[in-house]
Amino acid sequence: MRPHVELIQEDDYVWHSAELVGGEGRADERRLSVDEEDGSSSLRIDFHTDWGRGPGIHHADTEYYVLSGSMTYDGREMGKGAYVYVPKGVPAGAITFREGSRILHYREYGDAGFDRVDSPAAPRWDGAREDVIVLDSEAMNWDAVPNAGPMPGLFIKYLHIDPITGFYTRLVHAQEGWADHRLAHHPCYEEAYTTQGLMEYNFGTLDLGTYFFRPARVKHGHFTSMEGGATWLLRSDGELRNWYTQNEWLRWGGEAINYGEGGGMRWSQSSHDLADRPTRRSAEDLRTLRRALEYQRETGANDGDYIPHGQGTDPSLTAIAKALDIARLQGGHDDGHGHDHGHGHGHGHGHDDGHDHDEEHRHGHEPRAVDWGADFATLEHPDQRTDAHAHNWGRGRPWKEGDAIPGPIISSLPVRSRSRGRWDGDGM
Repeated sequence: MRPHVELIQEDDYVWHSAELVGGEGRADERRLSVDEEDGSSSLRIDFHTDWGRGPGIHHADTEYYVLSGSMTYDGREMGKGAYVYVPKGVPAGAITFREGSRILHYREYGDAGFDRVDSPAAPRWDGAREDVIVLDSEAMNWDAVPNAGPMPGLFIKYLHIDPITGFYTRLVHAQEGWADHRLAHHPCYEEAYTTQGLMEYNFGTLDLGTYFFRPARVKHGHFTSMEGGATWLLRSDGELRNWYTQNEWLRWGGEAINYGEGGGMRWSQSSHDLADRPTRRSAEDLRTLRRALEYQRETGANDGDYIPHGQGTDPSLTAIAKALDIARLQGGHDDGHGHDHGHGHGHGHGHDDGHDHDEEHRHGHEPRAVDWGADFATLEHPDQRTDAHAHNWGRGRPWKEGDAIPGPIISSLPVRSRSRGRWDGDGM
């Protein structure tokens, strides 16, 4: 599994010699994210000379997408927006890139291995499935996103969909003014590279060349599309379903041991605090998010009010106060005569006086039933703690209608995060 990367500008990655086995020419790559367990990787590649290699079989599901320049596959030359998908174990035709070309290159479920063959008519590996896909995405039409939920203004071009796993690659465009005021998490991973435009959200500013890789179930959102809209090449390793959260909060803290005043400073901070500072959303951002809320209400969606972080009562404090009230109710009571009927009954002398104090304590006062919402145990995939990936909470697992909807996992500070724009507690 790959680590959480969100957001990072490609300019902050170092260049490496491109790992393109069996090719002739010179190219460098930026490693946007890499799975050190199975070799899967997402790369930005620049070709410094003409580069090419003949027919062969890739050891991973492999994708090429041209950002600028020229790609020729099996004799067909295409420019910006050209896309090729080659399944693992399926013979591919010859591929070349002109000097100066810039591409996105993806390998999934395998490494950079490549075996030469005489022609694309060579035998497939046992178990190999699907066929090579060659597309000119610039010639494709944008389709409105079919899923219910987002407000109008979100469009898509499907490049590849695996009919069995649901893994899919697509171009997504959000028009200027498109917004979503809710946080979402998904049963699958999601990654994207920004090819055009500008968008703001809780992890920073999506602009040209920004990238994220987000494991399954990490919350993200409060999107607002800015001037000119925004476009991404976006990939997920399963069907991307949106599970929404509103008025979310996160609280953390601790007791200082060897730092702070006197070495014993105690502190706590919530996402409410993090958002209440100068980087908080602009007035125009808030108006855009309000329009998203109004649209959801018009469609009859189950949607509460939108309250930006840093405003109003901190919901984490409300939850803590509620928990303290419940603890008092559960822990004991006073019978009005100054006698505490809690655990221990104030005796302390250790003898048995012949009375069943437990029975006295139970006289009609059953523990209060408290509704905290869904039982945490129901917010997990049934195999989450027992399967081979139990060590990795960010691992996506198959989900279908009728299954319990898993709750999000906490990942408020990604392994790598460096954006040119806003980054604050809004949306944690």
